[in-house]
Amino acid sequence: MAKEIYAFKYGEHGNTEAIIAKQPGLSLQYNNYVNKGTAFNDEERERLNLLGALPPSPRLMDKQIANSAEKVKNKEDDIERYIYIRALFDRNVTLAHALIRSDIERYMGIIYTPTVGLACQRYSSIFRNANGLHFFPGNIEHAEDILRDYTHRDIRVAVVTDNQGILGIGDQGAGGIAICLGKLMLYTQGAGIAPWHCLPISLDVGTNNKALLDDEDYLGWRHERLTGDDYLRFVQQFAKAFRAVFPNALCQWEDFSKQNAFAIRDSYLHDLISFNDDIQGTGAVTLAGILTAMRIKKEKFEDQIYLIHGAGAGGVGIAEQIETALVENGLSRTLARKRIFTLDSRGLVTTDRKLEPYKEKFAKDPAKLPWLKEAGDGSLENVVKHEKVTVLIGTSGQGGCFTKEVIQASLANTDRPVILPLSNPTSMTEALPEDIYKWTDGKALVATGSPFAPVSHNGQTYKVGQCNNVFVFPGVGLGILASGAKEVLPSFFTAAAHAVSGYVTQQAMEHGELLPPVNELRQVSLKVAQAVGRTAIQANVGHLCAFSDFQHDNNEERLDTLIDKMRWQPEYLPVILES
Repeated sequence: MAKEIYAFKYGEHGNTEAIIAKQPGLSLQYNNYVNKGTAFNDEERERLNLLGALPPSPRLMDKQIANSAEKVKNKEDDIERYIYIRALFDRNVTLAHALIRSDIERYMGIIYTPTVGLACQRYSSIFRNANGLHFFPGNIEHAEDILRDYTHRDIRVAVVTDNQGILGIGDQGAGGIAICLGKLMLYTQGAGIAPWHCLPISLDVGTNNKALLDDEDYLGWRHERLTGDDYLRFVQQFAKAFRAVFPNALCQWEDFSKQNAFAIRDSYLHDLISFNDDIQGTGAVTLAGILTAMRIKKEKFEDQIYLIHGAGAGGVGIAEQIETALVENGLSRTLARKRIFTLDSRGLVTTDRKLEPYKEKFAKDPAKLPWLKEAGDGSLENVVKHEKVTVLIGTSGQGGCFTKEVIQASLANTDRPVILPLSNPTSMTEALPEDIYKWTDGKALVATGSPFAPVSHNGQTYKVGQCNNVFVFPGVGLGILASGAKEVLPSFFTAAAHAVSGYVTQQAMEHGELLPPVNELRQVSLKVAQAVGRTAIQANVGHLCAFSDFQHDNNEERLDTLIDKMRWQPEYLPVILES
């Protein structure tokens, strides 16, 4: 087994200083954490008993990156590029991450959105190598024993999915683990959490995707989804086992269906160090965009009226985060909620309807809205007009629903409306940036969920910022780990949002950018980690730190040192033989 081949040598800050080979020889080439491929130098080849196992001339990392980049370029499509990068990860994890770091903006679209959606759908047919853990009803009773096989890797972050709410494409069964793989690669790229500390986990409770159930090559548990008490019992068994084995690790819930997402997040707020990125990460990055817009407009956050069109996990998560920030700015919870409107497929969410529990807190009493007299009155355009909406957010997945009339209704309420069409992929975006700028004569402040090229209007070029959760979750995770936080507070995400927004420069804002550029992910993640860690210390939930015994009189100085030292770089580590 892999744990008999290698171990890790840690520094005083929890950083990996070297890899300890428990036995020399060819096995070192077949472990992706140890393997350097052609980059093993002459001294290492002799010392590690690799003489003759490699071509005579070493090829160092810069040449390995160039060679791999050319191979990726020559693949015929992005799914083939995804397969190549995953295969590279499986044989040489350091080189795979060095390749991604060489052009993060380009490769992120391959290892994550949008290509990862195809990887989920084709998981069984493109399967090459096992990654992570698959729990299903046939093995969940042994979850603790299974997790203990990974204790040698000092697991610090797990991304866990039940595979039901994948990227707007829904239930993908066992294929959902590809999302976890992608998210953890971004944890490494952004936060520098070494890949051996990361664990992707699928809670395979079945699938209601008939195409998968009928596919004889489908690799998942071939049953309809567990529901009700059976589902809850399954998740409880996993959570109990995870806490017992990895009490200091972060558990990120990912791509659960709407009500399950909220119910599971809330059930384990105090039992696990956990959060749901679809809810809280989405809320934080959207808040970051709004905060930047307020800096541009020179207006107060608490003076805006907010409308979220799309009341799923992401939409309600955004509403929750706006509410948290408004309360932190001095509003009562009641007044904060008065400024936030949510719409779903039936229009304005109101208390006279039967609602899923997670929608209830932002539902409006129709008796207090005199303009709301008939069912059709709760339309998007009507709410914008009558409630004087100044910040319009789309999470509906309904392409084109932010029409010219809706956008111009927002413009009538404020000189510079904030318009955030966040649904992706591009075909599902609520409005195209070029249309928004045209309909508002360049006055709108825009960020999108999908990446868009810059837009020119009346001689001005606008760079469209991307509301991408990747600006939030890696840094949040690192801040939690570095501070030793034992629970995840809503204020962590407000702090993260301020850090992301604060990274946007004045020059960038002059070009309409509300979010940082993706190619500065690592620097943004550092600022987020520092902000989250400080918030944990101030809230007295951080214990600086689960991975360190060093001392500083100044906790913030200690935190910054720890964050800096913990971050792994995709550079080859020394390999030493166990004495």
